Amino acid sequence: MAYALGKYSNAICDRCGFRYKYLELKEEWNNFKVCPECYEPKARQLEPTQTGADAEALFQPRPDIKEDNNKFIVYTNVGLGILGAELTSFEVTASVGTVTVSVS
Repeated sequence: MAYALGKYSNAICDRCGFRYKYLELKEEWNNFKVCPECYEPKARQLEPTQTGADAEALFQPRPDIKEDNNKFIVYTNVGLGILGAELTSFEVTASVGTVTVSVS
């Protein structure tokens, strides 16, 4: 379908409502046809630049290995003198006034 050139036509500005020549109107980013005085280019904030994702981890990391889970001996002063027991792992449960150590 062919359209007329519009060189003798008039049109109404979508923003201010005044009459202008059809060819003087400019189309904005929101599809409004506006006069040169009302024309505003699209703000840069409406199309932010694409940024990459934040790095979350290192590629093939080499963490510092600290061995805190060594065997140790617990000495107590309860009952028949000093008792020693070698523990390989333990669990501590505490509350106000008491401490319980269980050997696993």
